[in-house]
Amino acid sequence: MTSGKTTSVTSALLALLRSSIARSGGWLPFDRFMAQALYAPGLGYYANDSRKFGSMPASGSDFVTAPEMCPLFGQALATAVDDALRSTGCDEVWEFGAGTGTLAQQLLQTLGERVRRYTIVDLSGSLRERQRATLENFGERVRWVDELPEQFAGVVVGNEVLDAMPVKLLARLDGVWHERGIAWHQGRLAWADVPTALRPPVDFPGKQDVLTEIHLHAQAFIRTLADRLERGAAFFIDYGFPEAEYYHPQRHMGTLMCHRAHLADTDPLADVGQKDITAHVDFTGIALAAQEAGLATLGYTSQARFLINCGIVPLLAQAPLAQRVAGQRLIAEHEMGELFKVIGLHKGPFWDAPGFREGDRTATL
Repeated sequence: MTSGKTTSVTSALLALLRSSIARSGGWLPFDRFMAQALYAPGLGYYANDSRKFGSMPASGSDFVTAPEMCPLFGQALATAVDDALRSTGCDEVWEFGAGTGTLAQQLLQTLGERVRRYTIVDLSGSLRERQRATLENFGERVRWVDELPEQFAGVVVGNEVLDAMPVKLLARLDGVWHERGIAWHQGRLAWADVPTALRPPVDFPGKQDVLTEIHLHAQAFIRTLADRLERGAAFFIDYGFPEAEYYHPQRHMGTLMCHRAHLADTDPLADVGQKDITAHVDFTGIALAAQEAGLATLGYTSQARFLINCGIVPLLAQAPLAQRVAGQRLIAEHEMGELFKVIGLHKGPFWDAPGFREGDRTATL
């Protein structure tokens, strides 16, 4: 049953979106709609008080991420982070979109005094409160900021961050490319397309209609990171593909997906503000944006191979049964092991990072 508070938030968000559509001449690009649906202060999905993260629907949550699923995720990732801190001469970790703070907790517990300061960049006030409660034992070693400073050094981590950045939708209809956006029609949100010069980075052969995404916001984020990172590295873990797979003809209906109560659907215009909206990551676009802005690729591989390289197998062998079962989901091909990828970026001299020593797929980007 929908609560009165949820209904009020949704109504206020719809009013905001209707106003935005009107100010934009009756048509709002999808990336701007997605930004408001997810991040409008106090109203967007990540900015309101809904629970979001949790292992079961009964908790009122919508999805579970790897750190909440099993603590061995953060313990294995800590191997890569520790190596990067030492290799770049840094002592600070920066995390984007820290969720409940569980990954930060796992990294801080595993790395100990190796991390002088842990900085979280998160726009959600409600999630910040959950993070503060989770991380209160670490005191002033943990801090929160709204944005990156002009210059900084450290190791950046982002788990399921890039997929939640707004995307533009492109639709090829009867051979003509359009940008898909949002209009207000008969008292509700509705799809609306306008012709565009924008194109996906890879052409779709054939004449079938196509719906796909381009990731200009995520690429701009990576360029900003490259510009401001003086020395250090970054690890981004997310579901996605290299360009050739992302824009493959068999994926001609795109990857846009919504998540609510541990169920997935493809209609972001329904129940706006009450569910997550995501798109798979084009890792080739991320790597190219980084390279063009001065961040080199340290490696790229599947989550399974990365975690195995970082020592999760012996951790599994020593873990309690429940953790062993959950940990298998992190590396199983039919679960998270193959769909999720890890890309490492660095500023400074290249080194042989342990997470990519076997099974590196950088050549496929």
